[in-house]
Amino acid sequence: MTTQPERIIPTDLSSEMSQSYLEYAMSVIVGRALPDARDGLKPVHRRILYAMYELGLTPDRPFRKCARVVGEVLGKYHPHGDTAVYDALVRMAQNFSMRDPLIEGHGNFGSIDNDPPAAMRYTECRLQNLSVNALLRDIEAETVDFIDTFDGSQQEPVVLPARLPQLLLNGSSGIAVGMATNIPPHNLGELVDGAIAMIHNPEITNIELMKYIPGPDFPTGGQILGRSGIKDAYISGRGSITMRGVAEIETIQHRGRPDRDAIIVTELPYQTNKAALIEKIAELVNDKRIDGIADIRDESDRDGMRIVIELKRDAYARVVLNNLYKQTPIQANFGANMLALVNGEPQILNLKDFLGVFLEFRVQVIIRRTTYELRKAEERDHILQGLLVALANLDPIIQLIRQAADTSSAKRELVEQFGLSEVQADAILQMQLRRLTALESEKIQAEHQELQRKIADLTDILQRRERVDQIIQEELTQLKSTHATPRRTQIVEEEGGIVDIDLIANEQAVILLTEQGYIKRMPVNTFGQQSRATRGKSGAKIKEDDGVEHFLSCCDHDQILFFSDRGVVYVISAYQIPSSSRTARGVPIVQMLPIPKDEKITSMVAVSEFTEDQYLVMLTRQGYIKKTALSAYANIRANGLIAITLSEGDQLRWVRLAKEEDSIIIGTRQGMAIHFKADNEQLRPIGRTARGVRSMKLKGTDEIISVDILPGQVVANIGTSEDEIEDENLESEELVNEETHVGPWVLAITTGGYGKRVPVNQFRLQNRAGMGVKAIRFKNAQDQLAAIHIVNQEDEMMIVTSRGIIIRQAVDAISPQSRMATGIRVQRLDDDDAIAAVALVPPAGEDDESEE
Repeated sequence: MTTQPERIIPTDLSSEMSQSYLEYAMSVIVGRALPDARDGLKPVHRRILYAMYELGLTPDRPFRKCARVVGEVLGKYHPHGDTAVYDALVRMAQNFSMRDPLIEGHGNFGSIDNDPPAAMRYTECRLQNLSVNALLRDIEAETVDFIDTFDGSQQEPVVLPARLPQLLLNGSSGIAVGMATNIPPHNLGELVDGAIAMIHNPEITNIELMKYIPGPDFPTGGQILGRSGIKDAYISGRGSITMRGVAEIETIQHRGRPDRDAIIVTELPYQTNKAALIEKIAELVNDKRIDGIADIRDESDRDGMRIVIELKRDAYARVVLNNLYKQTPIQANFGANMLALVNGEPQILNLKDFLGVFLEFRVQVIIRRTTYELRKAEERDHILQGLLVALANLDPIIQLIRQAADTSSAKRELVEQFGLSEVQADAILQMQLRRLTALESEKIQAEHQELQRKIADLTDILQRRERVDQIIQEELTQLKSTHATPRRTQIVEEEGGIVDIDLIANEQAVILLTEQGYIKRMPVNTFGQQSRATRGKSGAKIKEDDGVEHFLSCCDHDQILFFSDRGVVYVISAYQIPSSSRTARGVPIVQMLPIPKDEKITSMVAVSEFTEDQYLVMLTRQGYIKKTALSAYANIRANGLIAITLSEGDQLRWVRLAKEEDSIIIGTRQGMAIHFKADNEQLRPIGRTARGVRSMKLKGTDEIISVDILPGQVVANIGTSEDEIEDENLESEELVNEETHVGPWVLAITTGGYGKRVPVNQFRLQNRAGMGVKAIRFKNAQDQLAAIHIVNQEDEMMIVTSRGIIIRQAVDAISPQSRMATGIRVQRLDDDDAIAAVALVPPAGEDDESEE
């Protein structure tokens, strides 16, 4: 009897855990989650198909209950839950999950709305023709190895003798331990063409293969945008493929009501839940993140899918559709991860690797099948040779058999006297008397000759690789002619990839963003120059509770960087913002950018080129300022990029472009201004996610309202002052002689409509974090500073009010005055209106042919 201490085996815990976990991980990887690169099947799918084949559920036989099949699989091959087996069976029967289903279902097998299938006791199934012809044929011909099942009572195939690259045909997805696979489905005909091309040219490249296999072919159709994701997946084994549903814009006629535009969705991206999509659209409409949708309904029937998205009368159908692409699963990405088992080990495979593994497997299958057929033919011919010997010596053999005491002695005498084998002797003893006729003798002779030809042919196949390749090609061609179907998924060039920027006129434009998030782009020449102190033109159809928040002048080729109060930057090309008339309201910016509901755009910057010598100067609400290289923002993701790290309660408010030799001037609501250099001594460049440093001291309830950049060539001519606050009586002159001042001016505009130009040398350079100097004296106590800008005498500016009234006028129409002056009236305002923003019009480019 073993004592207790002898049963205890000391083991290192870390080693035991490591070894046990590795064994578990490999068990999941090999035994459940990842498909075999040869037949493209996981063990559960392989066992289901083989069990159905063993049950005789071929396409020419009646359907059988799925419960019968699941029970067969569980009892013999797959010792796991019945739900897992039935789910796998159901998926192989769904024409929206499999490009070419392997099982023919009878009953409710679920829908694209993610409706569950009926219970297995109600549904029926049998094999598809494709499964028998392309996966299970020749399985009895010793083409693949068999192993014992889990209880050792049965044998099951290690792999099925696939005649098609099933892994690429229907794809696969699975999550193992520490790895996952996601392989898209493809078109059968294209895969056959690619495999045949590789047989003819084994050195073919992945790019050359893409001429035959241009990309995935999803069972639900849809579109693939661009080829870059496909190329990445086919070359490196990983890639993001952008899928998009098929939608058209139609006019819906209503009896007794005006006609309306509607977006009709007829195809969805692969694995998109239609019911969840409709629910998502409704949720976005309710949250006002999508504007312009009046109604949505599902009119799908047995003839096909039809989702009707009815639009409001004033909605732009193309804008709404683009927003649906951006915010809903009508456009989605398929993350291809081409991972499969090769010789029992997980490997990332490219397109050529997939076809190479399949073709090499087909060579082995054909060699094993040919060897099996050759052995059977030789065995049969061996028996026929013995029968021919018996027919040639018929009388002596009959005499020998009649004189023999028993069967064993007759067999022994036949072997000794006529030189036959025991197999031949047995065949002679079992031969029926009717085969002794002359006709039967001729049949035996003819069969012998036919077997001789067959043996020679099979031997030739085994000796010549080109014969094997020819057989593979013939079988592939036959399957293509029988089972190939036209491509369902259309590959279109990505919108962003086909835009030729040279074909878009680089015209001057004005971009306006309202407080409620409506954005619009208008040509600058929409607004002719107006005289000073006029009321201006309406620049947008503004609601009573809305107002103009931001105002930017740029060119259509520029990249517009949008900075949010939470310190995130987004990007879009100026020409991509829909051009609108003056009186149009614009489109919600959430239709153009993926901005969360609790985030608000606080600054816009136009960038023509991301150069190394430029910086972005950012200023927060609490007065923190930082300078970061513009190149750090050259590659902004579609969902935005962190531009600055903010402390709790702070917001990013202003962003400007600057160079190291430039200087910065900051204005406050109460009319103060500070001017300091942007060099590394005052403001050193820091990283993209850094917070920044203090910019200016503020009195009481004062707040920063504006910031602008003074060009470096002017900074050298400006003196410095160590005083934080200058005496307000030092400069009392109201007017400044323009001829005595050469260079830029500081333009100051108040909310009450007053403005002036001040020579920049009256704002002496100070150290950062000072209190600054007085920039303007207000006409009344209610007036406040709205904006300060660095301007030249030949510049033009556009002033916009909170009600959306815009005036365009020349800067030189505003008289130059000293810092302590109150300025002149630049725009007449209604009692409930105020100046909201000021923007400078950029110089006319070469492509701007408009004249004003």
